[in-house]
Amino acid sequence: MTTINGRVRKFGDNIDTDTITPGSILHLPMEELKTHVFSPVSADYYQTIQEGDIIVAGNNFGCGSSREQATAAVKELGIQYIVCQSMARIYFRNCIALGVYPIMSDGVSDLFNEGDEIAIDLDNGNVVNPKTNASTRFEPLSGTPKDILDSGGILPLIKKIAHGSK
Repeated sequence: MTTINGRVRKFGDNIDTDTITPGSILHLPMEELKTHVFSPVSADYYQTIQEGDIIVAGNNFGCGSSREQATAAVKELGIQYIVCQSMARIYFRNCIALGVYPIMSDGVSDLFNEGDEIAIDLDNGNVVNPKTNASTRFEPLSGTPKDILDSGGILPLIKKIAHGSK
């Protein structure tokens, strides 16, 4: 069983890509761009993120423009999982392509507060708040999306295939 544990970073509904990475900073190199992640929420938000934190959000996470930087910068800060009630289609695709595991589960946002611990059973499709024992289900990814995520993203998978080591 593959269980992922982390600290919840909580967001509400309709978190758009301008909130994740404001358009005015997209020209910056990644090292600097990542210091502006969620800056509309808090100017120094990036400093509060720890490797292994997990975003938990409501509906329509990642809506807005299709900018890949909104996923890449989050990953660059050490976030590997985004758990939400629903996600914008293009943001979902960017997550898969860049190796960030997107999890969508009805009612998940109501189970967690900022800073709670979260446990995700990737094999059985279960998200649990260990403090309250509240849980919800999700459909684990399989097939090509899972292969891409297991490789760390589309580019690492292509490199594996090109070198004959898939």
